[in-house]
Amino acid sequence: MRKQSFALISTAILIPAVLAGCGTSSAGTQSPAAVSKAITVALPAQVSPNWWFPIESSQAFSTVNGQINALMYKPLLDISHTDSIDYARSLASQVTWNSNGTVYTIILNPKWHWSNGQPVTAQDVVFTIDLMLAAAGANGQTPPWQYGAAGIGGIPSRWQSVTAQGQDRVIVTLNQPSNPQWFLHNGLGQIDVVPASVWDIHKNMTQELKFIQSVANDPASPYYQVVDGPFEFSAAESKTNNQYWTFVPNPHYDGHKPSITKLVYMYESSPAAVFAGLKTGTLTVGYLPPSLWNSRNQLTTDVMDIQYPFGFNYMLPNLSVKAPGGFGQIFNHLYIRQAFQMGINQAGIIQALYHDGVPEYGPIPSKPATIFYDPQLKNPYPFNPAAGKKLLEEHGWKLVDGVMTKNGQKLEFTADYVSGSNTVAHEMELIKSDLAQEGIVINLVSQPFNTIIATATQQNASHWQLANWGGGWTYEPDYYPTGGGLFSTNAAANYGSYNSQEMNQLIQETYQPGTPQQIQARMNAYQQFAAKNLPVIWLPWIPTFTEHASYLHGVNRHFNPVTDLESPNYWTVN
Repeated sequence: MRKQSFALISTAILIPAVLAGCGTSSAGTQSPAAVSKAITVALPAQVSPNWWFPIESSQAFSTVNGQINALMYKPLLDISHTDSIDYARSLASQVTWNSNGTVYTIILNPKWHWSNGQPVTAQDVVFTIDLMLAAAGANGQTPPWQYGAAGIGGIPSRWQSVTAQGQDRVIVTLNQPSNPQWFLHNGLGQIDVVPASVWDIHKNMTQELKFIQSVANDPASPYYQVVDGPFEFSAAESKTNNQYWTFVPNPHYDGHKPSITKLVYMYESSPAAVFAGLKTGTLTVGYLPPSLWNSRNQLTTDVMDIQYPFGFNYMLPNLSVKAPGGFGQIFNHLYIRQAFQMGINQAGIIQALYHDGVPEYGPIPSKPATIFYDPQLKNPYPFNPAAGKKLLEEHGWKLVDGVMTKNGQKLEFTADYVSGSNTVAHEMELIKSDLAQEGIVINLVSQPFNTIIATATQQNASHWQLANWGGGWTYEPDYYPTGGGLFSTNAAANYGSYNSQEMNQLIQETYQPGTPQQIQARMNAYQQFAAKNLPVIWLPWIPTFTEHASYLHGVNRHFNPVTDLESPNYWTVN
């Protein structure tokens, strides 16, 4: 979900996107008397913001946190909906580089200011990058919390130095030649700048990171009052105990100022509650739960659309040696993962539960269409429980009381999945039933979203076996989707402790400069290996059915499928 990923990821880790799209109206329009410029947005069930600092920890790397942070803090480089750099919305007015892609010169646009009137400076950028590198474990240090995008954009291993020249120029030097487009998108593109004058308190990175962690889930802290984004948090109008969070326009914003007067993110306890809120008009923006697809015509004053963010879906096996019950050692055998993948009926899941979607068996999606997807990629492990069972038997496993068993070890695992969604629960029941045909038994345990993303990590490897947080990964901040933060050994979003030297080499090759043909060939080789080697268990990529009031405009036009972010400052009401 993030940004999974990431988001959390997403990540850099994906949750059901709450702010995507508009299309054809169901029917009717909202009464003019009911039109308000105060917009209420539904958060997905069991999900709430829990990390307000824009450098997110690996245990809070989610689309919700990314969306909240994007309201308050500007990116150094804004990634457009076509995956290019939009300098008009970026803090940087331009970036240049040398011939081998090792030295990057960033020029800041002088128009941008913090809400206290001070300009955004090169010193702010350097301080922010230093925080990111420290939280990613630069120089072999162990930080008090891990940056969620460590491993993406070469952070920290490729970054040699970052220096400020005056107020408006930053020089970033890498320690080896690099593909400039990869570095712009995945390195510089993940930087959301914070004001050094506010946050640089301790003059010691370890102490600074500990302090940030102490206020990360305290949006009412005065440290969050100085922002440069279109909105600012309103502590006076919020109730942050898992109920609602209120934002108001930043009157000092130097970009496109919001025309809506208030933006409220509302916690909802269930998808049914979201549907009820949309139906009664208490929610302006939300999503249609797939389980209520047949009731969509009841939302007579809403607009619905189908959106595919740029990402993929998967179930996460814990491959760590610390995994309970020797699970990691078992799943480190490729044939075990192959048999597991053969028990996933992606087409059946789509048809029975999601009403739309595409089968996926690699890390780059076929929807939305991008230049990165390899059209030659074929499914190496199509749904075939009989073949999966035979593969296990060929490796010495025998069916004992309905469970594949070898040397006293049973193929029986616990799968934690996100609570609050009937659709995800039914999906897991289908997977359980299909895997049982192979003699693989999974015991299902539902957990709140925030619990799963905090538990299913490398750091907590001794506490889980399988995880499905109900969505997968969207490519932010790894907008150039090379997999460095996902599948490289020890990368922050490599939550399942996958370890392959061949995968590491293929990922490293995607970072190298070359001709467009060479660069795409390297990306294709990475995709092919990921499809065959199964660093995760692939699940179908499903869209978000988004809903918003018919009087609210610009929601679809200003949804960015690449970043999986909305720009509410461009929404209008009439």
